[in-house]
Amino acid sequence: MISSLRGQVQHVGLDHAVVEVGGVGFAVQATPGTLAGLRRGEEAHLATTLVVREDSLTLFGFADAEARELFGLLQTVSGIGPRIALATLAVLEPDKLRHALAEGNISVLTQVPGIGKKGAERLVIELRDKVGQLPATTTPAHSQTRDHVVEALLGLGFPAKAAESTVDKVLSDNPDQSTPAVLRRALATLGRK
Repeated sequence: MISSLRGQVQHVGLDHAVVEVGGVGFAVQATPGTLAGLRRGEEAHLATTLVVREDSLTLFGFADAEARELFGLLQTVSGIGPRIALATLAVLEPDKLRHALAEGNISVLTQVPGIGKKGAERLVIELRDKVGQLPATTTPAHSQTRDHVVEALLGLGFPAKAAESTVDKVLSDNPDQSTPAVLRRALATLGRK
C-alpha cells in the first residue's frame, strides 16, 4: 500500500496531479480542493491510498489523513466505489460530511453526483456510528489538549462519550485554550449535568 507521497509536483490537471518521487512520476487522482493546494514545481505531501482492481492500479491523494480515512470508510458501503467516494469528498468537506452522516441529513448527501435518496439513506444507516470513531480535524496542539483532557476526565470516572463530547464543545467555543483551562470548563459543564 502506498500510504503517502512527498515530492515535486510535475503536473496538475482537472482531476489528477503527477508527483515525482525518486525519479518516478505518480499519477494521483484527487479532489479539486486538494489539487488547488498544489503548485507545479513545488514540493507536496499527500496522504494516499492505492485502489487495486483487476485491470488497474489507481492512486488517490488527499490533503490529510482524515480525508483518506473517510474515503476508505465510504467505500465500505455497498454501491459506493472509489469514484463516488472521491466525488463525495469533492462536494463535502470532511467535517460537513461527518455532520451530515451523524445527523442523518439526506438532503446534504444527495448533493453528491451519483448518490440518490436510497444511497444517502444507506450511507447514514451504515456509517452514522462509525464517523464518530474517526479523528476530528484538529491542529496537533488542539488534538493533544483534547486527548489530555479526555484522559483526565476518564480517570475521574466520567463516561467516555460524555467526556469527548464535552471537551469537543469546550474546544469549539475557544480552540486556543490551555489544557488546564479546557479541563476546568469541561468539569464545570459536566458538573452541571
